[in-house]
Amino acid sequence: MIELIILSIVQGITEFLPISSSAHLILISQYFNFSNANLALDVSLHMGSLLAIIVYFKKDIFNFKKNRNILLNILISSIPTIVIGFLLVKFSLIDYLRDFKLIGWTTIIFAILLYFSDLKKTKQKIAKNYNYKTAIYIGFFQVLSLIPGVSRSGITITGARIFNFSRADSAKISFLMSIPILGIVSIYNLQNLIIQNNLTLSFLNLYSTVLSFIFSYLTIKFFLSFLKKYSLTYFVTYRIFLGIVILYYSY
Repeated sequence: MIELIILSIVQGITEFLPISSSAHLILISQYFNFSNANLALDVSLHMGSLLAIIVYFKKDIFNFKKNRNILLNILISSIPTIVIGFLLVKFSLIDYLRDFKLIGWTTIIFAILLYFSDLKKTKQKIAKNYNYKTAIYIGFFQVLSLIPGVSRSGITITGARIFNFSRADSAKISFLMSIPILGIVSIYNLQNLIIQNNLTLSFLNLYSTVLSFIFSYLTIKFFLSFLKKYSLTYFVTYRIFLGIVILYYSY
């Protein structure tokens, strides 16, 4: 039970902060040798985060007529990551990216990139300037998040900041971009569960989904409030410290 609680909390918090959820889940699972880290749990954790983002932005999502262009651009921006991700999984290349040394270096390098992107002045607004060209560019940034340590949230916020969106708007773009990705990951993992004939839902799976939902929702709310007052330097500092620790033990 304690393993599920820890992994649910880690997923909920790190999925939407620019610190890489995949890196934290890999590191924590391997360090503590968690036995509950399996495909069914992975589905539960991602479903919790997906539900949280849908519930938090329900007004934007379900008011399709008003936000049609933004939502369509969100879908467009997800295409590069979905395609490249599919190829990495199909040719069994994804496991080669789960190396501790690689995670350490990407954690530091993309923290520095996040820092410099955060120095940009704010000019663009999501309602007016988030067009399909910008969506595609930021979508290619998101492809890099397939490498553990890069952080999907971090790299998409970096891309949005480079295009002069405010911190809050950059985070919103990042959050909305997570919906197709989390949806595809959940569907892919569910498909694998069907193939394995393992669709038994346990209380533990439901429990982890609820916990992941709660911590994801709270993280989204906290992070958006945080960005209205502070810069991203705190997360940059944490990432550099974490990367140094990982590299120290890796080498």
